[in-house]
Amino acid sequence: MEIINFNSSSIKPKFQQLIEHIIASIEDGTFVRGQRLPSINEVSKSSGIARMTVAKAYDELRSLGLVTSHHGKGFYVSSTDTRNQLNIFVLFDALTPYKEILYDHLMANLGDAIHVNIFFHHHNLKVFENLLMNNLGQYNYYVVMPHFKEDVTKILQNIPKEKLLILDIDTPKLGDDYAILYQDFEKNIYHGLLEAILLIKKYKTLTLVLSSKNFQFTPFGIINGFEKFCEDHKIRYEIISNLEAEEHLQKDHAYLVFRENDLVRFINWSNKKGWKLGEDIGLISYDDTPIKEILAEGISVISNDFALMGKRAAEMILSREKGRFVNESRFIERKSL
Repeated sequence: MEIINFNSSSIKPKFQQLIEHIIASIEDGTFVRGQRLPSINEVSKSSGIARMTVAKAYDELRSLGLVTSHHGKGFYVSSTDTRNQLNIFVLFDALTPYKEILYDHLMANLGDAIHVNIFFHHHNLKVFENLLMNNLGQYNYYVVMPHFKEDVTKILQNIPKEKLLILDIDTPKLGDDYAILYQDFEKNIYHGLLEAILLIKKYKTLTLVLSSKNFQFTPFGIINGFEKFCEDHKIRYEIISNLEAEEHLQKDHAYLVFRENDLVRFINWSNKKGWKLGEDIGLISYDDTPIKEILAEGISVISNDFALMGKRAAEMILSREKGRFVNESRFIERKSL
C-alpha cells in the first residue's frame, strides 16, 4: 500500500481517513475482489500510524462487508460494492424547525458518500420500539433521539453500543461506554434565565407555558430548572399547561413558551390588545430558529446550539467517539423581552 498523507486539519480521525483511502483504492481498481491487503504491521510502518488505528480501520471495513479476514493469513477484499460504506439510521421525535437545523448540519459534516434514512416516532413509544427493532441489523450506525418520559434503556440496549449515538436526551442508566450528546435542560433553563434576569425583573410574574395538551414530551429538567431559578432569585412565577385562551395573557407579565403554535398565538393576541412586546408584556421562546430573528422585531430565546450539535454528532459518528457530552446552550436577547 502506498504511503498515505493524512490531513491533520481534518475533523476525520486517521482511521477514518485510512478507511476512505482503501475504499478509494477499491473503487479505482487498485484493490480487486479476493486480493490480500497489506498487513496491519505493513500499513503501520509505511504510514506511520499506530497498529491499533490500522486494526480499527480494518475492523470497520469488515463490518461494512468490504473486507474479510482469515486467521493467520490476513485481510482480503471481499466486495467491491462501496456504495453504502456507512449506512445510518436516524430516529427523531419530529422534524421541527430547530431539528431541521440539527439534521442539516449533521448531513453537511458527514459528507456525501454516507447514506442516511430518517424516521420519526412522534413520542409514540410503540412506534419508537417497532422502528428500532424492525431495522436492527439493517444499518451499520444508529442515531436515536429518545424523547420519552418512560425509561427506554432496555430498547436501546438492543443496538450494539459501538453503533449507537443517543442524541439530545440523556439516558442516565447507560454508561460512558456509550456515545451520548445531550442537552442538560435543567442547567440550560436556569442559566439562560439568569442571563436574562434584569429583563425578567421588569415584569410582575414569569409564566412557564409547558405545552398544549396534545404535545406529549416536556423534559423533567425544564420544570426543575425553572422553579429553582425563580425561587433562588425571588421571582414570582407560575406554570400553566397550555396557552389556548386569550385570557391567559396578562399585561406586565413575562412568558416562556415552547411550541411554535403558542408563539404565534401569543404574538397575535398581544397585537390585538395593542401590547408591545418587550414593554407591555415579555416573551421568551425556547430553541432558536431563523424566523425568530425577524418575527415581531426579534424574539428572545434560550436555545441549544443545534448547528453545533449536528456538527459534533457527525464528528462522534466518524470517529466512533464514546462518552457523555453536554451540548452548548445560550440566551439570545432580542426585543420581545
